[in-house]
Amino acid sequence: MSDPGKKTLGAAGSETRSEGGGIGSGTDHGIPGGAGPKMECGVCWQVYDPELGDEVWQIPPGTPFAALPPHWSCPHCSAQQERFLVLTE
Repeated sequence: MSDPGKKTLGAAGSETRSEGGGIGSGTDHGIPGGAGPKMECGVCWQVYDPELGDEVWQIPPGTPFAALPPHWSCPHCSAQQERFLVLTE
């Protein structure tokens, strides 16, 4: 069983709180904006918008960055997920 108040590190290393529901459960994981923040590739500046998903990798709209499959990489330059940063607008 998971602890509802447990702190964990998100995909970009930022601290998040688990509020129930696992990755890919359709919850917003306590992040404002629904599916989570937009993420930007640190190599080519391609933006991953969870509200849109990724047509190249056939990722459905509403998929949070943290729920992307481990083999997913930037659809523009093939950079690994670790190279993505939270986009602050």
